[in-house]
Parts: sequence; C-alpha cells; structure tokens
Amino acid sequence: PFVLFYRGDLSLLKNTVRLAVVGSREPSDYGLKATKVLLEELLSESETVIVSGLALGIDKMAHQTALNMKKKTIAVLGNGLDNCYPLTNYDLFEEIGEKGLLISEYPPFVKADAQNFPKRNRLISAFSKAILVTDAKYKSGTRITVRHGLEQGKDIFAVPHDIFSESYCNLLIKEGAALISSGKDLIELLF
Repeated sequence: PFVLFYRGDLSLLKNTVRLAVVGSREPSDYGLKATKVLLEELLSESETVIVSGLALGIDKMAHQTALNMKKKTIAVLGNGLDNCYPLTNYDLFEEIGEKGLLISEYPPFVKADAQNFPKRNRLISAFSKAILVTDAKYKSGTRITVRHGLEQGKDIFAVPHDIFSESYCNLLIKEGAALISSGKDLIELLF
C-alpha cells in the first residue's frame, strides 16, 4: 500500500518472529480449542507476535490468547482506525491498540466494507513469517490469505481435522502444508 495507518507499537514489525493465525469466523469447538492450546504452548516458550484480522472466531481467539499470555499481537484491519469491526470486538480492539498494534491501509474514517477484507488478507500474510490455519471450510476467506502467503513465499501450517469434515486444513496438509499437532511443532518450524 501507498500508506499505512497505525495505533500502538510499530516496532512489532521489526526484528520479531510473527505468525499469522487465521481461520473461520464460525469455527468448531475443536478449532477454537486447538488455536488456544497451540498458541499457549508456543507463547509459553517464545516471544512470537501473533498476527490476525480481528474477525470473530479464530482471529479473536488468536488475539485474545496472546494478550492473556501477556504477549504481543497485531490486528490488520479492513477498515479505518476510527472504526471497530465487528463492534462486538470493541474491547479487544482497544486492548490491542494499547498493548499491541492496530494497522490498516485505510484512512481512519473508512468503515468496514466486504471488498476490503480480501485485500487486507495480503497484509496479514506480508507481516508474517508463516501462516497457521487452525479451522476453515473449503470456501473461506482463509484461502485468500493462504494464496497470498504462497505468492509471498511464506510457510503454511495447518491443524488436522476429522476426515469426515469439509476441512480446508486437511486439504492444505494434503497439498504440502506442515501438519501442526503441538506448540513444539510450531517452535521447531519457526525458530
């Protein structure tokens, strides 16, 4: 982008290992639990910065887990910094602005618009060393983030799911993504 707007600690974009954590806005209980447990294991052993998009579901769990562990997180927005979307994440939005980093390519007054989020996903990937997909269906915005990640040369990690589910994670693993079953797997791949 031509310009970026931010609130918080811009130094998080320098000299840190950053992991994008993405997935469904309507995740399974398994996906939420996997996200929380894997990140707790990773963050208890490292200063990895978690990057996500402040959406409901997996994004929210990723940001909240990092903050609960007193670690850093970056929220890449599909709207301006004067607007929180979704509004139900307002408290999280404010906490990330104080303790982490909110960043957007949109001027502060821009409201959320469906066309902004696929473009935002390229930045989630760009700001990260690797992308972890913990829960997503075949048809998902997560696919856009992964596509950008592959184009940008990022490593892709995925959590395995039930073979009877329509899991994009399983497809990613079949296509060569690293299978993640523990925080130790993440540490070995990131460091």
